[in-house]
Amino acid sequence: MSIDDLIDNFAFFDCWEDKYQYVIDLGRQLEPLEDEYKCEQWKIKGCQSQVWLVPQFNDSHIHFRGDSDAILVKGIIAIVLLIYNDKTKDEIKRIDIAQIFAKLGLEENLTPSRRNGMMSMVAKIKEYADMI
Repeated sequence: MSIDDLIDNFAFFDCWEDKYQYVIDLGRQLEPLEDEYKCEQWKIKGCQSQVWLVPQFNDSHIHFRGDSDAILVKGIIAIVLLIYNDKTKDEIKRIDIAQIFAKLGLEENLTPSRRNGMMSMVAKIKEYADMI
């Protein structure tokens, strides 16, 4: 699914409760993360829930896998990974995440702690991109 497809899917729903359920459904589709990666090395600081993000470097692209102990946060991870997965460092740096989140309605519908956690994930992704 592309970013535009994601935005279109969110626009299809009339109320936040339906969008909330869609976010949860996206989380259920996350690529499984083995327990060996659910450790401090891969844990994202700044998230209220436990969140793990593991990069896999493939030439000039990065593929990310992630997981959380919270069902809604898993959906947020799925959205973040859809936006950033399999991109180059330059592509990652050019993404206007605030604009995408605004189009999805995430800024105004998530609690401040969840928004902070989401931005912590984005900051970690950019940190990993700088490693290429």
